[in-house]
Amino acid sequence: MAQYSGDDMVRIMAALSNPHRMRVVAALVDAPNYVSQLARELEISRPLLQVHLRRLEAAGLVTSQMRISEEGKAMKFYSVEPFALQLDPATIARGASSLSLHADEDGAGR
Repeated sequence: MAQYSGDDMVRIMAALSNPHRMRVVAALVDAPNYVSQLARELEISRPLLQVHLRRLEAAGLVTSQMRISEEGKAMKFYSVEPFALQLDPATIARGASSLSLHADEDGAGR
């Protein structure tokens, strides 16, 4: 299992603290998907989905790749990156010891 820094842990937990982002990760577990199809499946707007995808990508939980369809259209596909974050008191203590001096609620240092 990967060892995450305290800042990484905060970033991951903050990214997953939103129900829409949890649903996005769940929808991408089996296979990559492109934004328009994913938005339809999750029944949210593409602009809102893109906000959530950017947040998940910044946390390192998803990656994107441009692909060209058979019709020549550029399509951005997203896929889940493998991750495992075990939360227990010892893990939290290790993470807390490596936190940046100040971290806001979004996980970004000040």
